[in-house]
Amino acid sequence: MLRKFKIAIDGKEYLVEMEEIGGVQQPVQAPVAAAPAAPVAAPAAPAEQAAPAAAPVSAASGDAMTSPMPGTILRLLVNIGDEVKENQPLMILEAMKMENEVVANHAGKVAGIHVNQGQVVNAGDALITIA
Repeated sequence: MLRKFKIAIDGKEYLVEMEEIGGVQQPVQAPVAAAPAAPVAAPAAPAEQAAPAAAPVSAASGDAMTSPMPGTILRLLVNIGDEVKENQPLMILEAMKMENEVVANHAGKVAGIHVNQGQVVNAGDALITIA
């Protein structure tokens, strides 16, 4: 989707067009993942396999914290089941040769970790769920 912006640089105005590539595609992918999960979850045995697939779906609904920028997960500082406080560091994300702390947006218990150390993530990817 092309979006038009008017910007001013040194007093001169320019009209630029930009293609939005990250924000539009993420919500479209989550419902696609949810549709196959429902038929697979009907039998008893695949229901256990469907539980991990439910984590990315909750990322789209806002339950999971998402990556603020693309980068590589350097270190995970918490484990599933840990109690965390608001603004507590959860992991270190390397982006553009800088180490950035990803902190808890609210207090709670770590319900799921959706990434591994060394994994490359995009902006908007699900990182961690705090219940």
